[in-house]
Amino acid sequence: MAYTYDPQNIFARILRGEIPNKTVIETEHTLAFHDINPGAPVHVLVVPKGAYVCFDHFAGQASELEIVDFHRTAAKVCAMMDVAPDAGDGYRAITNAGENGVQEVPHYHLHIIGGRHLGRMLGKA
Repeated sequence: MAYTYDPQNIFARILRGEIPNKTVIETEHTLAFHDINPGAPVHVLVVPKGAYVCFDHFAGQASELEIVDFHRTAAKVCAMMDVAPDAGDGYRAITNAGENGVQEVPHYHLHIIGGRHLGRMLGKA
C-alpha cells in the first residue's frame, strides 16, 4: 500500500524545530514529548523521526534500527514517567490509524498514558 505523508503535519514541524515541545527524551530516531492536551496525569507521545503515517506503515517500512530505537525509547518513557508496572501502577499504549481509528495527526505516534485508573478501553459495539 502507498502512504501519502504530509510534511506539514504538526509532528513533522515539531521534529524540524518549528514548533516547541516539552521533550521527555530524544534519540537518533525517536522523539518523546508531553502531549499539549493530556488525557491523564501522564500523557507522552513517542514519535519516530522518519516520515511514517501510521503503525503498519512504520512496522512495514522502517529500518530495524528505527524500530528498535522507537520501542526501546518507549520503554524508557514508561520507566521515566514511573508508570511501568514494576515501579508504578501501569499505563496504556495507544496508537490510532486512519479515519475509523480517529487518527488526528498523520504521523505515526504512540501515546503512553497513565498516572490514574484509565477505565475500560472500549465499550461493546
